[in-house]
Amino acid sequence: MSASRLLAAVVLGMLALPAGADPLLNPVFQDHAVLQRDRPIHLWGTAAPGSEVKATIAAASVDARADAAGRWSADLPAMQAGGPYMLTVRSGDAAPQTVNDVLIGDVYLCSGQSNMAYPVMSALDAGSDVQISANDRIRLMTVATATRAAAQTVLLQPVKWEPAAPQSVARFSAACYYFGRELQKSVDVPLGLIQAPWSGANITAFMSADALHQTGVEEARLEALTRYAGNEADGLQRWGEVIEAWWRSKGLTPWTDPAVSAAWPKAPEGLGIWTTWNVPALDHFVGHVWFRTTVTLTAAEAAEAAQLSLGTLTEEDQTWVNGRFVAATFGYGEKRSYALASGLLHEGVNDVLVNVNCGWRGCGIFGPAADRAVRLKSGGGVPLSAAWRYQPVPASVGTSPRVPWGATSGLAVIYNAMIAPLGSYGLRGIVWYQGESNTGAPAAYRQLLKLWMADWRKQFGNPALPFLIVQLPDNGLPPIKPENSGWAQLRESQRLAVAEDANAALAVTIDIGDHMGLHPANKLEVGRRLALGARRLIYGDKTVKPGPQPSSAVRNRKNVTVGFTGANGALMAVNADQPIGFELCGATLQSCRFAAATIRGDTVSLIVPQGLDPTRVRYCWGDGPVCTLYDTTRIPAVPFELPVAAGGHK
Repeated sequence: MSASRLLAAVVLGMLALPAGADPLLNPVFQDHAVLQRDRPIHLWGTAAPGSEVKATIAAASVDARADAAGRWSADLPAMQAGGPYMLTVRSGDAAPQTVNDVLIGDVYLCSGQSNMAYPVMSALDAGSDVQISANDRIRLMTVATATRAAAQTVLLQPVKWEPAAPQSVARFSAACYYFGRELQKSVDVPLGLIQAPWSGANITAFMSADALHQTGVEEARLEALTRYAGNEADGLQRWGEVIEAWWRSKGLTPWTDPAVSAAWPKAPEGLGIWTTWNVPALDHFVGHVWFRTTVTLTAAEAAEAAQLSLGTLTEEDQTWVNGRFVAATFGYGEKRSYALASGLLHEGVNDVLVNVNCGWRGCGIFGPAADRAVRLKSGGGVPLSAAWRYQPVPASVGTSPRVPWGATSGLAVIYNAMIAPLGSYGLRGIVWYQGESNTGAPAAYRQLLKLWMADWRKQFGNPALPFLIVQLPDNGLPPIKPENSGWAQLRESQRLAVAEDANAALAVTIDIGDHMGLHPANKLEVGRRLALGARRLIYGDKTVKPGPQPSSAVRNRKNVTVGFTGANGALMAVNADQPIGFELCGATLQSCRFAAATIRGDTVSLIVPQGLDPTRVRYCWGDGPVCTLYDTTRIPAVPFELPVAAGGHK
């Protein structure tokens, strides 16, 4: 298209709607969109209250009426794969809205945390894949990261659908794109891929408040979040009560008595990231650290409206001034500035106490010292120039409740801003790659995953909506002896939740992680295994099996026999005659022993170590285990833990 024709098209598009008018269609419906085939096409938007609305695509049309609030919705008849089509919506005297170049096909929503956000351009050998990615039958849409304390009806940032091409593919989710590219080799229909991930996010941030209430363990945080959504000051007050109650339960109340800080060490001048202080106790420290300083004000300064500026901070702070809770904020390397209530400051010495909670790296209060001050409404400022003291909190104390409106460890905030506004957009399935941020409480993830799947099925109006779940890969050095592992337990929670759901499939990735990094680059294989799962679960391809799955574990004399189903072909070991990675355990971790294994048809026989009475068998257990049982198509056996049943002979 020439520059002049492009300019004319843009101008015509701008003239299609009156200045300041709301679009008739919800903004998720854009040029180049893919709509879900073989099911009614759900449309919704806004119009003048009480007005009639007519939507048309190809030869099909449907009428609706806007309610008193101006909301309307309607379902066009189901259509087969095809296109391109033009979707048009009209209502009364309003200018019609037209969506061009619409395809009918299969739509997938891809979500999760950083391994779903990981872009194609960073994936293994992605250069040529990006260069040859032009494909008008794969369309991509990105939901911008955003959070809100209450559910939204419209996405907070504009979105657009784009055909796959080097410029659109390069920054798109690698796992999602490769899944779509691989799937289209066997499912020859247009594909729409929507990415909506958030790096580092806990699953609770992706769940609605209604779903989280079902856990029964988040009521205090949900109450604070609800109050925060209605009135931030009210929510902060409630959250301060929750936080202070938690610290009191640990016997720690430093905000009540500044004198307790006299024995704390002095922080380096300029503060900074605490792992750079050359303090051995902080070299690898993650968790809570208390920071305290003072600021001296005149009577006139104390009487002014003021803000407390703390400078740049990672990751979450809880802040008190003169013993009163002021704020709690989550953010990586973000500046903190808090309004101080009238009467909080006083003439003379004022106490400032900050608890920094950091679970990753780059932790502390940093940035220019000039950024840390009491800012006055008159324009002046009083720097926080007095010495800072600090005190790490022992790991045995635990981690305080996380601020409920924080992005990664919050409640419902990603769902509210990024998922709820998608309404009931027609989907063929959901692809989910998340769990790393839940490895601190892995047993709870099984129920959370089940509630989350039910939650999104309700959101998208399909009780049988399929889910394709990526099981966490290996991460960390291989164990030299049996170990407890949050990653292994979370993989088991994923396995069990999926096994209990007839409309879910698991993509096993235990062999394509990175022992030295959290973000493995081989996303092509992740996409391929997800596509295999979709072929089996969604498209009914009976030639594809899930890969080796444990079915039983039985003790007979000196052996435990583990049965397997789901193998494509036969069981086999790689890099050795027999598989490694099996453990037999009694009731305690200390009882676990590595066990020699032999493949016998569709079973694996384990030799019981001398002196052990095994009650459990574990396979591929650990953060970054080495395990070598596959089927003949090179799909790895799923990591698992099973109870051992007694056989006919001991």
